[in-house]
Amino acid sequence: MTVNDPSAVQRAEQVRAEDLAAMLEVLDGDLARISGRGVLITGGAGFLGYYLVQLPLAWNDAHPDLPPIAVTVWDSYIRGVPEWLSALEDRPDVTVRTQDLREPLPEDIAEFAFVIHAAGIASPTYYRAHPLETMDANITGLRNLLDYARERGPALEGFLFFSSSEIYGDPDPGAIPTAEDYRGFVSCTGPRACYDESKRYGETLCVTFAQQYGVPVRMARPFNNYGPGMKITDGRVIADLCRDVLAGRDLALLSDGTPTRTFCYVSDAVTGYYLALLRGGPGEPYNVGTEDPEISMRGLAETLIDLGAELFDTDLKVTFAESAESVYLVDNPNRRCPDITKARTQLGYEPRVALREGMRRTLLWYAGNPGGSAQ
Repeated sequence: MTVNDPSAVQRAEQVRAEDLAAMLEVLDGDLARISGRGVLITGGAGFLGYYLVQLPLAWNDAHPDLPPIAVTVWDSYIRGVPEWLSALEDRPDVTVRTQDLREPLPEDIAEFAFVIHAAGIASPTYYRAHPLETMDANITGLRNLLDYARERGPALEGFLFFSSSEIYGDPDPGAIPTAEDYRGFVSCTGPRACYDESKRYGETLCVTFAQQYGVPVRMARPFNNYGPGMKITDGRVIADLCRDVLAGRDLALLSDGTPTRTFCYVSDAVTGYYLALLRGGPGEPYNVGTEDPEISMRGLAETLIDLGAELFDTDLKVTFAESAESVYLVDNPNRRCPDITKARTQLGYEPRVALREGMRRTLLWYAGNPGGSAQ
């Protein structure tokens, strides 16, 4: 199989269909709560928006006899409207609108029953380049939506704010795996602070609105999500390494390869986000990730090298390089591993896709999509 040939496109579509089916297997009954109601997904053109948007539409397709979930996607579309989203615009259950959340909300805003606030810049490469825009999305945009939720009162049934595992900073080794009650070890002035601190303040806003006004807002803390929907030019490590594999070049690490992470495949992650939205408690944060063993960046690269040989008959090796950004490794956490006990016990969350399988699915998806091009 070669990249972007017809069989690659077919395999990529198979990955997408299987992922959606796996999510529906867990969430079918929960999504029925949104039947006939409107859900707003901000940042819907981004990585996580890929499945956040398509999942309720897949539910609609599976239940043609029930009132559909009405999905509205807001995004600034600063990087354009992705092809997958453009392909959905003719559906009657989808509304796509350009909206910069740093600006006041439109006067003709619909009466949404659920809000998922996923707008914002999550890739370190991009949020370091756009620090003010990053902070504005996580603070001003969030405040605008929370004020809207407060005005809606009981008619607003659920609100999910995408926070980040970055709010923990570089945890003390005794706090790994890291639980939600860990207060963090974070710099408020470093090159990552625009993202980390705005997410922390965003959570303070959420808790305050839950306590003061009864807004049913929950906070999700993603731990290193990856998979279909992430642009191969995203700048995060898995996208970069997959790009190397698909280009047939040696995999370049921008560190010494020793930092470790756990990585959560996107179908597991999006399942967790909808569980948090529909089962979570007001003002409560939830780690969404996997408790699989941590893997070093070198180990990650070697896994992808093995998969490249298996899928594309490549023969690659690990190399080391320096980032063009002088601050690339400043405040970069050495370890990142969640304790998901709270999500497991309160939400019924249970990740199912192991790392090697998730990486295999990711490579197949990239190979059959324009975003998988190594150019």
